Amino acid sequence: MPSDAVTADAGLPLAGFTVVSLEQAVAAPIATRHLADLGARVIKVERIGEGDFARNYDAAVHGLASHFVWLNRGKESLCVDLKADAGLAAVRALIAGADVFVQNSAPGAAERLGLGADELRADHPELIAVNMSGYGTSGPFVDRKAYDMLVQAETGLVSITGTPETATKTGIPTSDIAAGMYALSAIQAALLRRERTGTGATIDIAMFDATVEWLGHSMYMQMYQDIQIKRMGLSHASIAPYDAYPTRDGQILVGVQNDRGWRTLVTEVFERPDLAGDPRFATNIERVRHRSEVDAVVGELTAGFDTADLDDRLAKAGIPAAQLGDMKDLIAHPQLSARDRWREVQTEAGPIRAVLPPMTFRDIELRMGAVPALGEQTDAVLAEIGVDATRIAELRSAGIVQ
Repeated sequence: MPSDAVTADAGLPLAGFTVVSLEQAVAAPIATRHLADLGARVIKVERIGEGDFARNYDAAVHGLASHFVWLNRGKESLCVDLKADAGLAAVRALIAGADVFVQNSAPGAAERLGLGADELRADHPELIAVNMSGYGTSGPFVDRKAYDMLVQAETGLVSITGTPETATKTGIPTSDIAAGMYALSAIQAALLRRERTGTGATIDIAMFDATVEWLGHSMYMQMYQDIQIKRMGLSHASIAPYDAYPTRDGQILVGVQNDRGWRTLVTEVFERPDLAGDPRFATNIERVRHRSEVDAVVGELTAGFDTADLDDRLAKAGIPAAQLGDMKDLIAHPQLSARDRWREVQTEAGPIRAVLPPMTFRDIELRMGAVPALGEQTDAVLAEIGVDATRIAELRSAGIVQ
């Protein structure tokens, strides 16, 4: 990284740390992008020609892929052929000077290249080596490829997502993101431990395990009550009222999580104090038992209001509620603009809008670096590890770097 960038980033939490990542798609890139946001230098190793295959998912952002620009800002792209001895040697030299190595290659691919954690850490015990996979390092599924939808299905996430009639995967890559967030957390913990002990770590993160962790409530209900949580659309298996209800001009979501909230809803918002003492509705257990009646009563009452008026009334009463927005509503959401969350990020196709990372430090704004073009930093990175310009030109002519 140029010295002026180091100086500018000096106050960032992870400034001075270097991450090398052999990554693609979502799970590893979201972890390393947050590391870059936090100040780490992230060198992304990409394959010749195609690069990270997420570069080609679509061309929605000025000709660039929406997933790629979301997940790869602030990184440097090194494009090499790892099947060539010279390309592999360059990556091994980079890792030798790095603090963290992250990979989410196909099962066994890193080991076949000589980039397995055991081999790397034998020479560099201080290295933090992170292996991200679909199903972990053992067991009957160890060699299976794992895409987000498949893991959502194997873990049973789709069994609780959707409508009563249709199982549905989540609208975002939940299993990928869950794995990425646990990788991010584990890397930071390992760096903190290394500061105290000088010892690195080998960390295994499985999409399956990360998703199972997020299914704790549903899993315990099955284990200890023999209850499969039902698919309930916008509703909630354990709480009522909790759903979308009609208004004069649309819908509004209302979620009442305790009995005090129910009393406030029916007395202050709907001015129906008789419903507060109705034995069918007095406790959440009874409201869940009489869910259809609760929903019918609440729906009849919400239908007498315009959405905006009811939303304001609920907010003033302290009742959890929300309007049902879409992506256009999100982009125009006053909460983003009022809190100055929008920034500009550079790409090879020109500047794009992006929102600040969700980790807000009050003393410094996190970095939102440029999205790299394929191989954009190849020459500079190779020069750093002692490859001269003549040799770089030879490697390029041989198709070993791009």
